[in-house]
Amino acid sequence: MAISPPSDLVLDVVQAADPLEVQAAQARLKANRAAFAATSLAEKGAGFGAAVDILDGAASKAGLGNVQKTAHDETPKVYRDFESVVLQNFVKSMLPTDAEAVYGKGNAGEMWKSMMAEQIGGVLSENGGIGIADQMYSQELARHRTKGVINAAVDEKDRSVALSMVTDLERRTLGVSETEKHSA
Repeated sequence: MAISPPSDLVLDVVQAADPLEVQAAQARLKANRAAFAATSLAEKGAGFGAAVDILDGAASKAGLGNVQKTAHDETPKVYRDFESVVLQNFVKSMLPTDAEAVYGKGNAGEMWKSMMAEQIGGVLSENGGIGIADQMYSQELARHRTKGVINAAVDEKDRSVALSMVTDLERRTLGVSETEKHSA
């Protein structure tokens, strides 16, 4: 049986230690390793851009980048810009708040984070978004198509509901009861 004194000593110390302290030490080591990896990626200029490229590659392999645009192609830019602002707010609320190593500290960090959310929201909106722009545009088109058309068909139920609403309004505003109205 071979003995490796440094590793045997370390294992003896780990086995003798409190399990909670061992877990805490392992968590600190993992955090330091992750921080070092993030710092080295940022120094090499391969941080966020590299992560996005990896995600884009995975998405295209899965066929997510091959979406056929239909109604989105005819949606005016105004509606897409509105959807972009909505998506920007969604994305900004989802970004991590304790990532000072990525964005920076203070107001400058908040500005970088806001600019990143703005860009992500814009790209999402330009690539189809979540349907807000298309839905708003189709509702506006429907409103213009039915402009000037009056629904003249009224049944007895609609008439009685309208009369009861008018009576209720008169009673509340004028203090007129139904019996006083008929006796006058």
